[in-house]
Amino acid sequence: MNIQDFLQKQSLPYEAKIAHAELRAREFYTEITRYDGYNSNCHVSVGGLDSITLYLFLQSISINVPAISVSSLEDKSIQQVHKVLGIQTVKPLLSKTKVIQKYGFPVISKAKAGKIDAIQNPTEKNATVRHAIMTGDCGKQGGYRKGTRMRLPEKWLRLFCGHENKRYGTEYKIAPFKVSSKCCYYLKEKPCDDWAKEHNSFPYLGLMASEGGQRENALIAHGCNYYGKTTVRSCPFAIFTRQDLLQLAVDLSVPIPDIYGEIKRKPDGTLYTTKAQRTGCSMCGFGIHIEKRPHRFDRLKESNPKEWHYWMYEVGWGEVLDWIGVEWESPPYAMRGQMTIEEYVS
Repeated sequence: MNIQDFLQKQSLPYEAKIAHAELRAREFYTEITRYDGYNSNCHVSVGGLDSITLYLFLQSISINVPAISVSSLEDKSIQQVHKVLGIQTVKPLLSKTKVIQKYGFPVISKAKAGKIDAIQNPTEKNATVRHAIMTGDCGKQGGYRKGTRMRLPEKWLRLFCGHENKRYGTEYKIAPFKVSSKCCYYLKEKPCDDWAKEHNSFPYLGLMASEGGQRENALIAHGCNYYGKTTVRSCPFAIFTRQDLLQLAVDLSVPIPDIYGEIKRKPDGTLYTTKAQRTGCSMCGFGIHIEKRPHRFDRLKESNPKEWHYWMYEVGWGEVLDWIGVEWESPPYAMRGQMTIEEYVS
């Protein structure tokens, strides 16, 4: 699908998007389960509100397939909804703590964490990639393109790429902790893939291009239903905006986990959740640097202070947040009441 076609579908009215999602979901189910197709099964991979809504949407159009989740990664209120809905639990390959200790912290973004991981673990095989990360020049393997987006932004080069100082004559810092994007693979992707192979099943996913990043690029490139050599999946909500998803959740009376609060409507008609707008693994730091306070770790402190203390002080997330300039120890104004005169003056 080209980007113009995708953007055109994103601009459809809500009712047309629902019809489009139903059509794509039915097409996928037919293709996967028919004897002259894949002759396989389908399931829903469930996490937070988006995929919970997808699961109930599929049921509402009589596509009754099992749902699975690495539920232990989610907030307790999400786990409670999973239990009520009868979602099957899949265990992660490693614990969250062991993944961090072995591979590093998931911080900034998945793509940037992968680049920092390469810088922190230099080998002869990744030399060309490291050069591209430092300079943006891709060399022979990248068609000699220069100034590409492969280069890390200067802010992150300064904080993480001191391993390359001798090679490039820079004075960048070396972080006292490891960074990695491998957590999702060991905690969620591999366990769910293993379950799918064991049950000869292909997933429905609650991904939306409006979330941006790598997901947006993949959904625009491959569309709602994708039948590749190594990946087969359906994303019926690919063209949805956040407003579409929340409206559907309201229409279906989806049980809203407490971490999201309630779905409310602003005077201008915009829907929103009164607490978290997005959720994920309780120790995930992807995107934390662009969140306003109270951010996800502030909310974790409020809902589960013991877990917050464990991640911040025992595992080392506090040091990571300090390093990238994210406040976490002093409570944000919204969670501690009135601003002091000293804070107002400063």
